[in-house]
Amino acid sequence: MEFKVVFKPKLFSSIKNGYKKETLVQDLLAGVIVGIVALPLAIAFGIASGATPEAGILTAIVAGFIISFFGGSKVQIGGPTGAFIVIVYGIIQQYGMNGLMIATFMAGVFLILMGVLHLGTIIKYIPYPIVVGFTSGIALTIFATQIKDLFGLQIENVPAGFIDKWAVYAQHFDTVSWWSLLVGAASILIIVFTPKVSRRIPGSLVAIVLMTVVTLLLKRAGVTGIETIGDRFTISSSLPQPEVPRIDWEAITRLAQPAMVIAMLGAIESLLSAAVADGVIGDRHDSNQELMAQGIANMVSPLIGGIPATGAIARTMTNINNGGRTPVAGIAHAIVLALIYLFLMPLVQYIPMSCLAGVLVVVSYNMSEWRSFKAILKNPKSDIIVLLVTFFLTVIFDLTIAIEVGVLIACLLCMKRMAETTNVSVLSDEIDPNADSDVLGNLEHLTIPEGVKVYEINGPYFFGIGNKFEEMMGDMGGRAKVRIIRMRKVPFIDSTGVHNLSNMCRMCAQMGVRVVLSGVNPSVMKVLKDAGMDELVGQENICSHISLALERAAQIVATEPGPAPRHRNA
Repeated sequence: MEFKVVFKPKLFSSIKNGYKKETLVQDLLAGVIVGIVALPLAIAFGIASGATPEAGILTAIVAGFIISFFGGSKVQIGGPTGAFIVIVYGIIQQYGMNGLMIATFMAGVFLILMGVLHLGTIIKYIPYPIVVGFTSGIALTIFATQIKDLFGLQIENVPAGFIDKWAVYAQHFDTVSWWSLLVGAASILIIVFTPKVSRRIPGSLVAIVLMTVVTLLLKRAGVTGIETIGDRFTISSSLPQPEVPRIDWEAITRLAQPAMVIAMLGAIESLLSAAVADGVIGDRHDSNQELMAQGIANMVSPLIGGIPATGAIARTMTNINNGGRTPVAGIAHAIVLALIYLFLMPLVQYIPMSCLAGVLVVVSYNMSEWRSFKAILKNPKSDIIVLLVTFFLTVIFDLTIAIEVGVLIACLLCMKRMAETTNVSVLSDEIDPNADSDVLGNLEHLTIPEGVKVYEINGPYFFGIGNKFEEMMGDMGGRAKVRIIRMRKVPFIDSTGVHNLSNMCRMCAQMGVRVVLSGVNPSVMKVLKDAGMDELVGQENICSHISLALERAAQIVATEPGPAPRHRNA
């Protein structure tokens, strides 16, 4: 099979295929609006991740530009997202900013490899209950991280653990700042009700502008206790100096697992966002190109002090709803953020922390997917188990463990379902030609000769069904000179199935029983031949149709002696 790397960003094909002035105007307008929407979110995500406001904005600028320039979607908007908050915060706490830089850079390398190896379509097959489980878990965890700032609690160090957080909150709840809570609650109400007035104006931006003005007025009136970004961070609008992380083999081995989680999370979120966007604009994104763009963005982002980035579905939908139809809109959004960073960054210091907490509370609610969560609880028990395990592991432990265990459980349950769908039946006396597709000629019935047993396998023949088939072959029906194994409905066979079938054929040979294979499809036949099954059974005993298999069985019964006698206790 020929393998080649294809690198075709949607930007180039969009411009090449007749880019009109009207489209440019629409893209620029959408880019300006998305840039304004992205500003408060970038600041909030940067702070909540344990980094700085500048880190969030710089990520939105640089990664957003790269993802639009090299991406495989026409309308994808990239940048920091809420999904990364938990994992980034944990990495910074455990390994520091240098560790985050290494992990993000490695995640970028992994994403590029995924795209080069054409794994974009495979990632889409991650079970939906896992996606909902860890997304809902992340949402609850984000909500928990914002309680301190929302209530203005006086806590020096908030524990990383979910349960430990709430225990500390309960101990310090007597330090609540009612002014901070009022600002945070007002911010939430503004974000919720702004769309009822105008859907074009982002509620988060309205909340930040109004609450910042209110906070300044309250402070001038002598009100204290409302913490602002400037009270916690020193804000700078200077251009970042590129910095290469200190990399050694020990750091690479320590951070390989977190880096893979960042890569998987980024891949899942970006491809889900691109797929949703496709359904709205009637286009088709290139999954592998999108992964390569995400990889480049995450390799560059840490070099300028940024954090992990991926496709952001909320900003992507804002782009579409405001007329964005090509990657030019995403590039424009990055330029708008760059201008804000250069000329308006000093104003960020006046934004109240409780207002940003209110923004993230709304983000966590929108991320929670509680309707999908509730719907899955009505699904089969296996889906419910995967959902709840992934959810609770994400909340109580961390996302790394949740994804690993969730995928493992989903795979085990999937194999269990496959094993349950595969069945083995015994056909006796006659076969109805009208009910079978592998019968030659127009026959009213096919008679199974005396001394012949026909076993039909219906479903994949893999390790989950191998022992079941072996037991059935040993138990079913009396002595036989010939056993026909009908495999027309076996779509694939694995090494365990081949081993099991080979053992059964050898045991039959020892007892003087001949085995005839019937209706084996070409792909399964290739696997059997590679394993030497044609030599073990005999090429003459491999038949394409049941009619031929029965004829061959009748010849064996007529010309060869019967099987060796069995002991009574056998």
